[in-house]
Amino acid sequence: MNIVEMLGYAASIMIALSLTMKNIVKLRVLNFVGCMLFTTYALLINAWPVAVTNGFIACVNVYFLIKKHQEKTSQQSPVY
Repeated sequence: MNIVEMLGYAASIMIALSLTMKNIVKLRVLNFVGCMLFTTYALLINAWPVAVTNGFIACVNVYFLIKKHQEKTSQQSPVY
């Protein structure tokens, strides 16, 4: 097994593992890592549809992680 195949398996494991998370933040972080690994894998094997799709999903994960972080910080009461 070469390094590119190992990268593909690692990506698959991360995606599968992310779907077992109860916490949405952990799910999105692990899914983001898996998507980035899949994007890298796809670029290495010239699988453009896979690279574009996983790159897009990674961006969606980042968007919702930022949104969740902003909601969390806006709900905290200011310290005077």
